[in-house]
Amino acid sequence: MRRMVFRKHAIQRMFERDISVDEVVTVVNNGRVIQDYPHDDPYPSRLLLCRVNERALHVVCADVPGNEEVFIITVYEPDASQWEPGFERRKP
Repeated sequence: MRRMVFRKHAIQRMFERDISVDEVVTVVNNGRVIQDYPHDDPYPSRLLLCRVNERALHVVCADVPGNEEVFIITVYEPDASQWEPGFERRKP
């Protein structure tokens, strides 16, 4: 099992948006990658989507190469005004 390391920004956003640790764990373990960010620094990251407790959640996370850690960078409920239905693509 991977150890999750929550960045300060992610913790702030979770508190502001009423998103629990359990919900983030569900997204990381069961979510689908909808976008990769291979050039992010210091580690490549990805955007995950998963429905948890009847709401869509996005989690941006990065695996630390060579160990079992995943950094949780940010967490949010996608805004329907900015995302296509299904929350997999941003609106043009």
